[in-house]
Parts: sequence; C-alpha cells; structure tokens
Amino acid sequence: MANQPQPQQGKQEIKIADNIPGAEYANAMQVNHNKDEFQLMFLSIMGGSGRVTGKIMTNPGHYKRIVAALAENLKKYEDRFGEIKESVAPEKEIGFKTS
Repeated sequence: MANQPQPQQGKQEIKIADNIPGAEYANAMQVNHNKDEFQLMFLSIMGGSGRVTGKIMTNPGHYKRIVAALAENLKKYEDRFGEIKESVAPEKEIGFKTS
C-alpha cells in the first residue's frame, strides 16, 4: 500500500454525502435551543406558504464557532462590497404543519 497518496498533515478530507444533491435557497431561519444543543431550521417562504429546506442540530460550542465564522465572513463581505441592508422580517408569525 506504499503507492497510495498520504493525506497532508493538518488537512482533513471532507466528502459530501450522496443524499445531499445540491444547494437549497433559504430566506428565513428559526433557531431554538435547550441546554445541550441548538437547532437551526432554514426555510424558503414564498407568498403564503413555505417549506423547511434544511435542519441543523449542533452543540453550544460548535454553534458559537458557527456564529463567529458567519460574523467574520459578513465583515469581510461588507469591507469588500459595502454595507448590506437587512431584509424586512415577515410581518406574521411563521408556523409549521406536519404531514
């Protein structure tokens, strides 16, 4: 097995699961938490209806790193392209229907 390339030290190989076909558009998000985890639900809302496009659950430590990475990238974007104006929030409460 000496002919197989060895991964570079300090780098991690990341693979995308076969059941993740591509990107999904989200224009809203709900965040909930308990003592042990944060739950992020990404939504695509058009007109009077919408659907959940993604759901992420993570622990508080990873959530804090995600928030820091998002803030850092937002700053880099605005430094390069100018200030982003925040989108208007939905005027009514968003609820869920189960099938």
